[in-house]
Amino acid sequence: MRFDVLTLFPELFEPFTRIGVTRRAYDDGRLALHAWQLRDFTEDNYRRCDDRPFGGGPGMVMLGEPLQRALQAAQAARAEAGLGRAPVLLFSPAGAPLTQARVERLAQGSGAVLVCGRYEGLDQRFIDRHVDEEVSLGDFVLSGGELPALVLVDAVARLLPGVLGDAASHQQDSFSDGLLDCPHYSRPEVWEGDAVPPVLMSGHHAHIARWRREQQLRLTAERRPDLIAAARAAGRLDKHDERFLRDLGT
Repeated sequence: MRFDVLTLFPELFEPFTRIGVTRRAYDDGRLALHAWQLRDFTEDNYRRCDDRPFGGGPGMVMLGEPLQRALQAAQAARAEAGLGRAPVLLFSPAGAPLTQARVERLAQGSGAVLVCGRYEGLDQRFIDRHVDEEVSLGDFVLSGGELPALVLVDAVARLLPGVLGDAASHQQDSFSDGLLDCPHYSRPEVWEGDAVPPVLMSGHHAHIARWRREQQLRLTAERRPDLIAAARAAGRLDKHDERFLRDLGT
């Protein structure tokens, strides 16, 4: 799995490979992350990657030519490494939301080229020619695409075999089955007067599993009813789930 990142700030990415649980992915060679400095693909003395927008207006627009050269170099390097052409993803508020399902699809492939925009955006001609997908983290604006790129790589890395200490960990995450995760508890059994729910102390695995499922349903119904509707439409709720949701009034 290899990610190539086109960016004006490659120094943001190197520390990411040395910290946290997902460091295992880099140490073991399961994941490679290559950041390409866009200024290395300019031809003028000022190493300029942006210019004023046609039609006027505030801010600057990233130039298509340095982006295109960097993309060609990244795809060529992937080919030399024996990898096929990678999909090109651009982080943009206009993109489709990044979801767990999308992350899981990426984790099944050989990686991607991630384009990190800055300023007012990219020359649309580069987007039209080269970008396969636009991706958004939500309805807000960041200074650039570097943080979304790190988010995406982290989300994919933890799904790779051997990265997490327990291979089943990501299967219990929020969104893995279309619902939010249930609450979790650890030691001590009573903390500042609040006790762990008794069912979790019972040792009865079937009761614990049902409690956790009901807590997932309760939390999702309260905070993300749209996910309940999607789970129903996809046939992911059984009769016990539906009975519990009816009792909640959902």
